[in-house]
Amino acid sequence: MPVTNQTGPIALLLIGILAGSVFALTVFEGENVRSQTFADLTQHSKVTFVNHSSHTSRKYLPETMVGGVAMLDYDNDGLLDLFFVNGAELQDPMSPSAIPDKSNPKYWNRLYHNNGDGTFTDVTEKAGVKGEGFGMGVAVGDYDNDGFVDLYVTAVGHNALYHNNGDGTFSDVTKSAGVEGGGWSAGAMFIDYDRDGLLDLFVSRYVTWDFSKDVFCGLTKPGFRGYCHPDQFPPISHLLFHNEGHGRFRDVSEESGIAKSPGKGLGVAFNDYDRDGWPDIFVANDSVPQQLFHNLKNGKFEEVGTAAAVAYDEDGNAFAGMGIDFADYDNDGSPDVFVNALAKQKYALFHNHAGTFEYVTGRIGLGAASVAHSGWGAKFIDYDNDGLKDIFVAQGHVMDNIELTQPDVRYLEPPLLLRNVSPYFRDVSKQSGEVFLRPLAARGAAVGYLRNNGLADIVLNCNEQPAVLMEWTGNANHWLLVDTVGTRSNRDGIGAQLHIITEDGREQYGLVSTAGSYLSASDKRVHFGLGGNTVVKLLEIRWPSGTTQTVANVKADQVLVVHENTQ
Repeated sequence: MPVTNQTGPIALLLIGILAGSVFALTVFEGENVRSQTFADLTQHSKVTFVNHSSHTSRKYLPETMVGGVAMLDYDNDGLLDLFFVNGAELQDPMSPSAIPDKSNPKYWNRLYHNNGDGTFTDVTEKAGVKGEGFGMGVAVGDYDNDGFVDLYVTAVGHNALYHNNGDGTFSDVTKSAGVEGGGWSAGAMFIDYDRDGLLDLFVSRYVTWDFSKDVFCGLTKPGFRGYCHPDQFPPISHLLFHNEGHGRFRDVSEESGIAKSPGKGLGVAFNDYDRDGWPDIFVANDSVPQQLFHNLKNGKFEEVGTAAAVAYDEDGNAFAGMGIDFADYDNDGSPDVFVNALAKQKYALFHNHAGTFEYVTGRIGLGAASVAHSGWGAKFIDYDNDGLKDIFVAQGHVMDNIELTQPDVRYLEPPLLLRNVSPYFRDVSKQSGEVFLRPLAARGAAVGYLRNNGLADIVLNCNEQPAVLMEWTGNANHWLLVDTVGTRSNRDGIGAQLHIITEDGREQYGLVSTAGSYLSASDKRVHFGLGGNTVVKLLEIRWPSGTTQTVANVKADQVLVVHENTQ
């Protein structure tokens, strides 16, 4: 069976990483890192990226919406690297025909190589990914199955597809691939929606907007002009590109049915909500109904958000959906949906009852924990490795002057960490590290395992300085990371459904995906917290090709690479 146990290489890798960790702990000794759950190691990491969204007096809406962040291993050295999306220079005011200028290096998107010692090196110029235009989000996936992960960057105006050349550089193949898009693109994800072994591309679009729509919003008093509510602008259809092979995509937005349901889309994610074997698409929409596109298995989708009871909150109101995740938080085999919102709206958790959802925000304690907050990047994350998925949310209001009109609401907010103490969630932010006490204007958030040690790391793209958060004070609980390699399926294994049974008979479910959060891309490897279990009795993988593969008696505390069987 094609399974690779990476315990040896990872053990060697950890020696190098631990050396870096000791240095980091020395640097932060005065801050008592050892007593924290997460430590902000941004300064030590040498990630110097600054988010320049070019704020103007005109309050152009894109200024407050950028941007995403990705974790990806672009050079296949076994370590996750980082990619940040940046804005561009805006004039004040901006000519309706002008194009945002990204030529100044401070506006470049940035790629950082993971050095393996807790530090990163900026390789943007060498890699050729500085970008053009006013950036928004990022998706990662190996669209041509050559073994090297590629980048797709969304923007206001047109998007960019960067093909990974396998030598540390990327080539802009947007035009030849046919995925330039247009309008205000926001979230994006690679998804093999027709299960043909080639990754397709879904792009959410926000609103119908350009610099000619310079609407004045807010009060006319000095300092009270605000960013316009999305109600001021019409919705727009999302985009679906089918991978035709040989580096080409075809726009199937109309024929697939996706374009029939315009929205105001931001975060995107997929999972198989009705467990029929085909991936469905969820779009977090801002102040219009949330959207669930059901895969009809014939290349077409039907929007079923209202019928599935995920379009509105419990009072029948639309809300400002921004960040999203789509995963099974209670281990019942059906993936659930988390969508955050603006202050005074409450974050939404929709529990999946075998294909029909229930809004459970109030019942599980999420309402009280979130009603005062505004969320962006969000992920289900088992940070304590107890086998239950917790929730992380990057926070901060849209309006940088919100305190002038709503004194009880804050523009800058600390992140939120909610521990799953089934059947409830408990806010553990204040005891989880100094960063959870620090007000930020956070936007994108990516989650992954930068040190391959089973302890979650979180990277934030904030409005100004980013944050690189590494988990330091884990517990004695065990873990497993599963890295899938497709053969008949797409090489990443994106869309594969994983199911484990531990020694104590408990079950968990996971999905191979880089999507979710807000305009960001996370570690594709599937993480399982195992609690006190040292062995996984059974790992079952249902590949997108339709084959099912099992691995028995898997040892804990390792990165396990599983190649799809060819038989």
